Amino acid sequence: MPVFLYVLALAVFAQGTSEFMLSGLVPGIAQDLSVSVGAAASLTSAYAIGMIVGAPVMAALSARWPRRRALAAFLTAFVVVHVIGAVTTDFAVLFGTRIVAAIANAGFLAVAMSVATALVPAARHARATAVLLSGVTLSCVAGVPAGALLGEWSGWRSAFWAVAALCLPALALVFRQAPADAAGREDVSIRREARVLASRPVRWAMVLAAVVNGATFATFAYLAVIATDITHLPDAAVPALLAAFGVGAFVGVTTAGRRADGGFGRGLVLAVSALPVGWAALAATSPYAAPLFIATILQGGLSFGIGSTLVTHVMRTASQAPSLGGSFATVALNTGAFLGPLIAGAVTETAGDYRGAVWVSAALAATAVAAVAASRAGVARAGAEEAGY
Repeated sequence: MPVFLYVLALAVFAQGTSEFMLSGLVPGIAQDLSVSVGAAASLTSAYAIGMIVGAPVMAALSARWPRRRALAAFLTAFVVVHVIGAVTTDFAVLFGTRIVAAIANAGFLAVAMSVATALVPAARHARATAVLLSGVTLSCVAGVPAGALLGEWSGWRSAFWAVAALCLPALALVFRQAPADAAGREDVSIRREARVLASRPVRWAMVLAAVVNGATFATFAYLAVIATDITHLPDAAVPALLAAFGVGAFVGVTTAGRRADGGFGRGLVLAVSALPVGWAALAATSPYAAPLFIATILQGGLSFGIGSTLVTHVMRTASQAPSLGGSFATVALNTGAFLGPLIAGAVTETAGDYRGAVWVSAALAATAVAAVAASRAGVARAGAEEAGY
């Protein structure tokens, strides 16, 4: 793999840490800025919405920019708004910086995915995407627990400073190492690419990626409270459980990158079919510590392995939209990350049981299985009709 891919992965690691670390910083932000816990928690939703809206908009605006300029501009904006967020005493300003940070993150990730696949032959697109997304999974393993500990020791502002500092080496390397041939093209047609993205195969791939990712984050958002309220683990064990999920996710993404090609083969179908079973097993065994840790590792690996493969599948299906394809893969993933916890929250509030979040994951995963089965049946019927049967 080209070394520059790992530079991009470093930036994605910093951005993933920023996106997910808020869950551990909410109490400190609420107390320091004199707002409610609910208001502080809304910073997470602001980031998700910024990612969903920002990805296609920023990809379209930067489609004709030289790739080096686009990557550097988005990453510079990301650093600047984190510095502003770290020094502000106004919650409204902090809220605004989270939206701008998310838009910059979305733009960077969309361009980075396009650059990553442009750097390698088609046969290695899945591996390149996995290397890039490993930054997100590593942020779950190391970045998020580290951000939570830093926030506890030095205050929430120190976590914002740390994210900004972490981006600086990647920013310097983007200026120095971004490939010269990854330049903006004058022949980009946003309208033509939008038509490609509106096609049925691309829409189906995006919906499937969103549903699978929704299942992942419905449970991930509630792992901490499941650990303390259902499994009755001490608070000190929560970072270890989140890190266990992240370790599984990292192994899953790495394995998928080595074995997947972005197609929808038998292996991916079997993995998707196993997903609802795994979530149901996690829900059933959640009162017991050892089974919870084992199921968390396995589901982290399975979910993120499938998720990264589906990202590659979206981009492969949208190969005729090279400028916008990465942004729509980002939209699909973040739509799931936004809606999954939202649905889980409604269910757990109604049921009064945090395990309801895991059953939401199982139901969403079962929906994905049904969608795959229906799609494959439709392809088989079309093939039979063409053959004259």
